[in-house]
Order: sequence, then structure tokens, then C-alpha cells
Amino acid sequence: MTAIRIGLLGAGVVGSQVLRLLQTQAAELTSRVGAPLEVVAVAVRNPEKYPDIDPAILTTDSAAMVAREDVDVVVEVMGGIDPAKDLLLTALERGASVVTANKALLADHGPLLYAAADASGADLYFEAAVAGAIPIIRPIRESLSGDRISRVMGIVNGTTNFILSAMDATGESYDKALKEATRLGYAEADPTADVEGYDAAAKAAILASLAFHTRVSAADVYREGISAVSAEQIAAANEIGCKIKLLAICERFIGEDGAESVSARVHPVMLPATHPLAKVDGAYNAVYIEAEAAGELMFYGPGAGGSPTASAVLGDLVTVARNKVVGGRGPRESADAQLAIESIDAVPTRYYISMDVLDRVGVLAQVATCFAEQGVSISTVRQQGHSDDATLVVVTHGAPESALAATVGRLDALDAVRKVTSVMRVTGDER
Repeated sequence: MTAIRIGLLGAGVVGSQVLRLLQTQAAELTSRVGAPLEVVAVAVRNPEKYPDIDPAILTTDSAAMVAREDVDVVVEVMGGIDPAKDLLLTALERGASVVTANKALLADHGPLLYAAADASGADLYFEAAVAGAIPIIRPIRESLSGDRISRVMGIVNGTTNFILSAMDATGESYDKALKEATRLGYAEADPTADVEGYDAAAKAAILASLAFHTRVSAADVYREGISAVSAEQIAAANEIGCKIKLLAICERFIGEDGAESVSARVHPVMLPATHPLAKVDGAYNAVYIEAEAAGELMFYGPGAGGSPTASAVLGDLVTVARNKVVGGRGPRESADAQLAIESIDAVPTRYYISMDVLDRVGVLAQVATCFAEQGVSISTVRQQGHSDDATLVVVTHGAPESALAATVGRLDALDAVRKVTSVMRVTGDER
């Protein structure tokens, strides 16, 4: 059997685990693929940092490695856009298959990589780019390719879920929860990509593209992070039977004229505690899919870490290596629908709005008028406290985001409203 020769870009947390699994499971992987898997090159910046890797296969020249004709599969776990984009394009253009865990690259330049793969007949696999070890990419683009997906909602960032779970369990502030996440290694020294939603937005772009057969980039994804979520909001959510989660939400919409469009967004939401996603705590990830024929599906598991992510990489590697052996090829880009991307302003949304109000006759009528003027229907309303401690809490029915934003502006301008103290979207109980 002719060995499938592998070039590895990066040997950090994930790359080192990929190497370990290739070594410890060599016999099993050979049996599954139909040929041995041989790592012939590992590209790193500083070879001296990797004393456990055979120096004969270490190289600092990643460009030369991906151009080698004897490298059948390039596995990229280095991250970032540059130089990863050019390196993978070089590999694909000469016909080498690519396995990558690079969500940012796929979200920004996926079509470019797909085009290069199509031109040469190479495979492009990226299961590890979203939700770590959870098999979600292949089910969407293969298992559900004959179905019609209406919505994908997911907790796809373990750092933010850990922080929100800690705030919920202890009542502590965001800052304290972030500090604890950093101490335990769940948050990076610079947590911006996670806590401000950039990481989740890249993953949302990938999920929306696959689910709706439409090219969706990270720039198309509306994004809000969790840094403004307060302990008071967490407590308020519990009072109405909800949990606050940072969700990536990808939806298909059908207009009154029958025209279809899609939305992809990332932001905190109040989610009913009975919803399956509300029960996902700690650094775990989960993706919830609603499809026309399959119904409701839930995928759950560890969303990050060296070994879990390496497991997803190895799954892709076995598939593309097997394709090399038998002469087959995996799925290509499916972007035939090319649906319009909805602005967040047009997306139907439910809101939770809390405001400090004057405790006097007619205040509720004034507040209700603000909602009515914007065409926003009120689902529930309740008042807490009296006199200077009066608080009014309103939960709306679904309405365009722009109408709800305008309503909040009108409420802020009312003399009877001292302050709008909390505004958050509500989802998960539309039915």
C-alpha cells in the first residue's frame, strides 16, 4: 500500500495532539483508510520548541512544504488569515487535499478556497472549524443536504458560555467571571475575539453558508458580545424562567411575496430554561437545528481543546485520505441558492425591556403608547416596587428589530421613565 503523505502546518495545542493520535492509532487508521498515514513534514516557526518531534521532518519553510509534490494532504492548524490563505491556496491549486480548523479563514475566504479546490479536484474539509469535536459540519452539508433547514442556533464559543454559566451560578460580575475563566485557561490573555463575539460570528458565517446554500461571510453577521451583560440581567432572566446565552442564530425567512432570505447574527439572548440550549453550561458547545423533514436535532459536546479538536481533524483526515486511495472526492461548495442576506433591522425579534418609572397614574398608558406607535405588540408586563423603587418590565411579541430599537428610544425620552435599565432579546419560545 502506498502511504498517504501528510504535511502539517502548526504543532501547537491542536497540532501536537494530531501528531499524537496519528502515532498511537497508526494501525487502526491504516485499516480505515486502506493505506498508511505518514507525516513527512511539520512546519513550525521555531523547531527548538519541539524536541519530541523528529527533527528530520521539522521545517520552517511552510511555503516549500505545501508546494512539495509528494505531500498528498496538508493539515492546517496554525490559525490566522495570513499566511494560511496563500499556503492553502498553493496546496489546493496543485491538487493536494486540505484539512483545516481555521474558522476565520473560511468565514472570510471560503469561496476562494472552494474555487481552488474545484479547479484541481482536491478535497477541502473543515469539521474542526466549528464546535471542536462536535460533528456538525458533515451532518449539515452531507446528512441534511436533502432536507430544508429553517434555523440553526448554537452555543459555539466555550469561553463565553463558561463566563455566563459562572455568573448564573454564583451571581458574580462579568469582570470576576472573566478573571476566573482566564485563571483556568478558558480565556486568552486578550479575550476580545471570544467575549465580543468575533469567534462566534465566524462560525455563524460557516454554518449559515452550509445550511442555506448561500455564501455568507463574517461581515454579513450581526455581532454583539457579552461584556455588557450584568449580574442584574442574569438575575432578571432567572426571575422570568430564562437563562442568558450568547447564541449564533442563522435563520431562513420567507417574505409576504414568497421571496426567501437568510439572517446570521450573534448576540446574547434570554432563552427559556426549558430549551435544550439553556441547559448547556461551562465550556461546552451545542448546536440546535430545525429542519423540515428531520425536525429538531441537537449536537452537544466539548467545543475546544487540543484533543477534542484533533479528533475532528483526524476524522476529516481519514475521509480525505480514503478518497485519495479510492479515487473519490468529497462534497463541493453548495451555494446555488444565493439567498439575500437580511439586515438585523428587518429581523423579527422579541425584547425584554426593564425600566425605572415614576409610580403614578397614567405611566403604564404612556409606555403602552410608545410600543403601539411603533407597531410593537406587548406579550407581558409587570410592575415591581412602589414610589421611587418602581420598575416596569415588558416582554414583547416579535417585531422588526428597527421598530423595537425605536421604541426603546421613545421610552428613554418619556418624563415618566427615569431610565431604561435593561434591554435584551428573547428567543426560543416562539411557538
